[in-house]
Amino acid sequence: MNVSSLGFRTDLALLTASGSIVEDRGTHLVVRSPDNPSYFWGNFLLLASPPVPGGEKEVVGAFRTEFPLADHVSIGIDSPELTDEARAAFEAAGLAVDVATVLTAASLQPPREVEAEVRALDSDEDWEARARLSRHVDARPTEEVFMRFARQKNAQERRLVDGGRGQRFGAFVDGAVVSTAGVFVTEDGVARFQSVETHPEHRRQGLAAAVVHAAGRYALDRLGVRTLVIVADTDGEAIGVYRRLGFAEHEQQLMMEMRSGEWASSGG
Repeated sequence: MNVSSLGFRTDLALLTASGSIVEDRGTHLVVRSPDNPSYFWGNFLLLASPPVPGGEKEVVGAFRTEFPLADHVSIGIDSPELTDEARAAFEAAGLAVDVATVLTAASLQPPREVEAEVRALDSDEDWEARARLSRHVDARPTEEVFMRFARQKNAQERRLVDGGRGQRFGAFVDGAVVSTAGVFVTEDGVARFQSVETHPEHRRQGLAAAVVHAAGRYALDRLGVRTLVIVADTDGEAIGVYRRLGFAEHEQQLMMEMRSGEWASSGG
C-alpha cells in the first residue's frame, strides 16, 4: 500500500524508526507498537480508502481482531474525503471522527521574546519532567497507567534522538519544563513535529511558539531539512500559533478513534 498523505507518511516513518511494526495488508496497514500498547496512534489501522457503504462496523471489527486486548480503536484513512453518510456510520459505530490540518513551512518567522530558558532536553530528569508535563496537559487514567504510557513514549523518542534524527526542546521556567516540542527527520529533507505541549498555567505566554521555533530552526540549520511538517486540530488555538510562525495548510488528515477502559475520558 502506497501512502499518499504527508501526515500519515511522516507518522509511519517516525514510528518505524522508533521500533514500531507496520504490516501491509494491501487494502490497509496494521501499525503496532508492542512496547506501548496504550499509544492510540502507535497501534492503529490505516485504510487506503474509505470502506464501501455499510462496511464501517467491519472495519471496527477488523481492529478488534488485530488488537484484541486494546482499550481503544484507532483508524486512519489515507484520503481525507469522507461522505456525510460514511461519517455518520462511523459515529454510529462509536468512533469520534477528527479531520486535522497538516501544515508545512520552509522557513520560520521569529516568535516574540519569552521569559524562559529554551533548550533541548538533555538528561533523564528533563525527560521525566516532560512525561509529568504531559500528565498536566490532558485528563488521563491512574497515575501509574499514565506514567507508564508517557515513559514509553519518551523511550521511543529518545531512540530517535540517539539515532541523530532530531531533538525535543523545552521551555524551562524556574527550572521546570512547562512547554515542549519535538522535531525529527522522516525522509530526505523533511522533518515532522511531535507532541507540542504546554502546561495549562503557562499558556498564552508565547512558550509554544518559542519551542516550535527553536526545534524548527534546529532542524533547518543542523539537520539539512527543507520542509517542516506539523499537524494541528483544525479548529484549535494551536493552528493560529503555527500560522504566525510561517506554516501554511498543506492537506487534511482523517483520524477516528474510540476509547474504553481507563482511557475512556482521555486521549492517548
